[in-house]
Amino acid sequence: MACSFAAAAAGVSSAPTHAARALAAAPQSVSVARSAAAARPLRLAASRSARATRLVARAGGVDDLPLVGNKAPDFEAEAVFDQEFINVKLSDYIGKKYVILFFYPLDFTFVCPTEITAFSDRYEEFEKLNTEILGVSIDSVFSHLAWVQTDRKSGGLGDLKYPLISDVTKSISKSFGVLIPDQGIALRGLFIIDKEGVIQHSTINNLAIGRSVDETMRTLQALQYVQENPDEVCPAGWKPGERSMKPDPKGSKEYFAAI
Repeated sequence: MACSFAAAAAGVSSAPTHAARALAAAPQSVSVARSAAAARPLRLAASRSARATRLVARAGGVDDLPLVGNKAPDFEAEAVFDQEFINVKLSDYIGKKYVILFFYPLDFTFVCPTEITAFSDRYEEFEKLNTEILGVSIDSVFSHLAWVQTDRKSGGLGDLKYPLISDVTKSISKSFGVLIPDQGIALRGLFIIDKEGVIQHSTINNLAIGRSVDETMRTLQALQYVQENPDEVCPAGWKPGERSMKPDPKGSKEYFAAI
């Protein structure tokens, strides 16, 4: 399968681990158990403004799994950054930065490094949008460090411009609803969290499907635009500089008449 294993860096055994065997044997369709509360539909809260009706999705009770509109579950964990072990706490970014939090299954795989390095190569663009990137897997910080110290041409990551978080307890993956319980690894979940700590976007891919940095950037830009312009919404495929829409009968007709 696309997320099968490459040989690990020096000092890391090339023999398949239990998790590696589980990943290699993973079916193409994975279902994650969700509580009955999480299955409840979103409630739409409407707030009137002078020019438009703004619809904001708010998730249900406090026992629900994280959904768009909920506060992101806080966590504190060890990570690797700049060849050092550091502590990362999600709530430290509240009031300061947007956060792109993405999960990947395991270190020393094929699909995962293409995503991780792609985000690193575009890091300055996200930085200009006041956004931090955090990568997470269930591997140890020692495995993260070995992977970072491995050259890209040998299947490694090389130096990264953002932290890789260790979720060895699997508590972070579980709290964000991306853990595959019987395999002990995470699906390819990605969450955009705003400066207030609210999850504004989530996407979850199965193990074999890599994500798009371009689409993550576009979604982040659209999110920031509507937060700065609360009486407007972004139509399909919207990019900065393109027409937005007023979410009312007259405003929407003006948009459709112009395209």
